[in-house]
Amino acid sequence: MHNQISNFKRSATQFAFGSITLAVVTLASFYLQTHFAAMALVYLLVILLFSLIGSSVASYALSVLAIAALAYCFAPPAFSLRIDDPQALPVVVAFLTVSIVGTHLIGRVRQEREAAHEAAAQLRRGAADLKDREKRWHAIFEHNPAMYFMLDEAGTVLNVNTFGATQLGYARDELIGQSVLGIFLKEDRAFVHKCVRTCLENIGQSRTWDVQKIRKDGSVLWVRENAKAMLWADDQPIVLIACEDVTERKRTELALQRSEAHLAQAQELSHTGSFGWNVATGEVFWSKENFRIFQLDPQTAPGPELVVERTHPDDKASVQEIIDRAMRDPRDFEHEYRLLLPDGSVKHIHARVRATRTATGDIEFVGAATDITAARQVEQQLRRSEAYLAEAQRLSHTGSWSWDLYSLDFVYRSAEVDRLFGFEPQETVSIETIRSRVHPDDLPRLQEVQRQAIEGKEERFEYDFRILLADGGIRRIHSVAHVVVGSDGNVRELIGTHMDVTEQYAARERLENTLAALRESEQRFRDYAETASDWLWETGPDHQVTHLSEHTSAAGILATGLIGLPRWDIACDVEEEPEKWRQHRATLEAHLPFRDLVYRTVNRMRSPIYVRTSGKPFFDLNGNFLGYRGVSTDITALIRGDQTEQELRKAQAELAHVTRVTTLGELTTSIAHEINQPLAAIISNADACLGWMGRQTPDLSAARCSVEWIIEDAIRASEVIRRIRALAKKGEIEMVPLDINDVVKDVIALVARELVNHRVTLKTKLTEALPAILGDRIQLQQVIINLVMNGIEAMDGVTDRTRELVIQSSEDGTGYVQVTVTDCGVGIAEDDTDRVLDPFFTTKSSGLGMGLSICRSIVEAHAGRLSVVRKQGPGASFRFDLPLHKELVP
Repeated sequence: MHNQISNFKRSATQFAFGSITLAVVTLASFYLQTHFAAMALVYLLVILLFSLIGSSVASYALSVLAIAALAYCFAPPAFSLRIDDPQALPVVVAFLTVSIVGTHLIGRVRQEREAAHEAAAQLRRGAADLKDREKRWHAIFEHNPAMYFMLDEAGTVLNVNTFGATQLGYARDELIGQSVLGIFLKEDRAFVHKCVRTCLENIGQSRTWDVQKIRKDGSVLWVRENAKAMLWADDQPIVLIACEDVTERKRTELALQRSEAHLAQAQELSHTGSFGWNVATGEVFWSKENFRIFQLDPQTAPGPELVVERTHPDDKASVQEIIDRAMRDPRDFEHEYRLLLPDGSVKHIHARVRATRTATGDIEFVGAATDITAARQVEQQLRRSEAYLAEAQRLSHTGSWSWDLYSLDFVYRSAEVDRLFGFEPQETVSIETIRSRVHPDDLPRLQEVQRQAIEGKEERFEYDFRILLADGGIRRIHSVAHVVVGSDGNVRELIGTHMDVTEQYAARERLENTLAALRESEQRFRDYAETASDWLWETGPDHQVTHLSEHTSAAGILATGLIGLPRWDIACDVEEEPEKWRQHRATLEAHLPFRDLVYRTVNRMRSPIYVRTSGKPFFDLNGNFLGYRGVSTDITALIRGDQTEQELRKAQAELAHVTRVTTLGELTTSIAHEINQPLAAIISNADACLGWMGRQTPDLSAARCSVEWIIEDAIRASEVIRRIRALAKKGEIEMVPLDINDVVKDVIALVARELVNHRVTLKTKLTEALPAILGDRIQLQQVIINLVMNGIEAMDGVTDRTRELVIQSSEDGTGYVQVTVTDCGVGIAEDDTDRVLDPFFTTKSSGLGMGLSICRSIVEAHAGRLSVVRKQGPGASFRFDLPLHKELVP
């Protein structure tokens, strides 16, 4: 539209100037009186001139105006045109034809000239643009931070940019004309050649690959090559390759791959799986280890529901609650739960989760799930081991400890160490306090041990010392310790054990006093055991002795003249134990090895000895039986020791029996009362029966009732006598299932009169339906009677309060039944608490101190424990715990 308006304005302007020019020419022609034909020629020249410099439209318009001017102004007669005039008409027609044709031709020429000018201008602009583009392309090719290569079909470098050559350490001239394969690793050249051929076979299609290139200095860099083949001059194909240095990216990718591989291995080794959960989108990610922990196929779609499904039934509610809470209130959390797997196994899982917010604002949970099953099992085993260790230390009176040699303080001490020294648990103990508990004569030895440990002169120490008790008594300790070296190579700590060997010392003294008559024989056998040793023997295929160790006869272990005798001729117990020797001879005939055959023989002094022997057959290379070789040991001392131990146990049983009989003597009044009551009732009922029978009409029904009452009272008296006979009877221990409440009730019947005589009120709190225990009824009755009588005697001097004795029974939930006897008497002094159960310790002026010690021995023989219970208020409380009978526990 704009061009049309502009052309119109230009044509109008040309027409205006042309009209003015024609007017001027016309006036000049009038003035000069120009001939009509000449005037037409002038008009034609004006029109053609304006057609050269203006538009054709304006020229056509001027032609029409010129004809009008010729017709009206110059055609004769003046100002009147006659068409039939033979002179004017040709002129007008010729003028019109020449003006129109000339204008048209001049317009065409002018258009062609303008087109030629425009084409030339465009050609100049195109050449300049091409040159500018070439400069820009060259600048880009040269200075772009990418490597550009131009290759021919053979792979020869036609061109390379300076940046590319510089990156590889070459000048451009060093690469142009060379094969491009020279800058690749040998193992990659076939791959590159194949890629180039693929580009040449697919002209115009791009192809990308990653490969390593070799610099001039031999170093290697990773590049990503983008190549395209195209037709060049003469339709010759070339390959253009743009290379991007991706070395750092590749290193990062390789590092990331290694990191991912290491992470996967670390997760596998640590049994830790990772996971992610986008709450908004529901997208869930699990690592490979997470699938392994949950024993799921990695193709399974994971999710919170799957976690709940795999969770142990007892933990499902807590896991579901945590998931729901996380969705309501996103925050970090940590949780432990169990999995119940399809194979029935249980895994313990520790999960730690962190709530994060993504770039889009969504809440995402990222966490780790660790399989801590092994740790939990170890922890449980450790707790059991610690409990077993603590119980073992308590039973064996052995405490463990660790001592800092420089700060002179316990790094660790077990509860048994506290008991040995009389420390309170967790009490901070100073070195002065410890020294005050150690016997003064033993302090130098302990200080010497510490000095030698610091100087590194010894690594293991074994020593004895004594502890001074608050009541003036002495506790003997046997200690074994070894040094602990720190990371700096210096000795830092001593770790060891303290064993209470006081009872061993006391038992040894009592044993020496009790077995004085056996002392000489014991010494003889001890000397014999110290000098005896094992000896070797050999028998032939006929089982006769062919060889004995040389020291055997000289040491007097065996009698002389044994060579050539079979073992059953050497033994002295063949007739006593024929079955043993029959089996032994069958073993020898079968050429089988045997172990630990024990038999009796005599030594050179004709004294009986016991021998334990083991043998193995031997054969020649052909498998022929040659005899037996073996070893024998003199076990006479062991046999004698067992016999002595049996005698000691017999003596202890005798002492327990004497104690029971003594207790029965103390209960004579109560026993007599218990028997007199049913006897008196029997007499009364018998008199009544006679009365009913002596009536004129005997009352048989009333007499029958009296007889029934007589029978019941006789049974009561018989039961009392049965209990007394059982307590007084000396027999073997009989371990049977018992209801401890029945044992307590038996005791109450025996001590009822003693309670009345001493004005003691008895309260019982016996838990019903207690599980059964395995024990000896008589011995357990002896324990309860002793505890009850001690309580009664302890309340003899009480006048300001009710004398009350309480017997309780219960189950503690850990597999033990408990019986507690509590009085409100004078109680036990704090210093005497630890010693009150020891043998020969007593606070009574006439006591022997054996009652509680025997009770303790009986309870411990039943795998239980007797202890003093701390109580609020006056009096004392003793409790013994007995294990449940396992076969009867549901």
